[in-house]
Amino acid sequence: MWFDSWADLARIVVVGAAAYTVLVVVLRVSGKRTLSQLNAFDFVVTVALGSTLATILLSADVSFTEGVTALGLLAGLQFLVATVSAHWQRTRAGLTSRPVLLLADGQVRHEALKRNRLAESELRQAVRMQGTGDLSQVKAVVLETNGKLSIITTSQYGNGSALEDVRGAQDL
Repeated sequence: MWFDSWADLARIVVVGAAAYTVLVVVLRVSGKRTLSQLNAFDFVVTVALGSTLATILLSADVSFTEGVTALGLLAGLQFLVATVSAHWQRTRAGLTSRPVLLLADGQVRHEALKRNRLAESELRQAVRMQGTGDLSQVKAVVLETNGKLSIITTSQYGNGSALEDVRGAQDL
């Protein structure tokens, strides 16, 4: 249980170093988006890459070549899906959610909070963390596709063109 053999440890070191090198190369070739976590799909690919690396390291049943093939497949599929979704809006809509307006002109949109399983206290915390203490100074709070909250104060709003794709922004 504590120690099996030096050969097992040597395999982990050698295969681990090689798999790590391959993963770095695959990530560099596949582009920045692979690890960007722009949305849930990107997050799943990131987790799958980590899980695949762990399997290559710890499972003697998986050959190095099989592991490298799996890493390449995941990166290739991510690249393909990202390319297709960048060119066809319908595909993008099927893979990602739209950003949602949670607060408009200082007024909390309780239905939007409820639908997205957020508490009003979480929204207030995000506003405070941004450095604003008065909700009436906040023009919009948007739940982005990656789960983060964007806070736009009244002074930062400008013409509001950045909110064109936000569900509920027509209310501003």
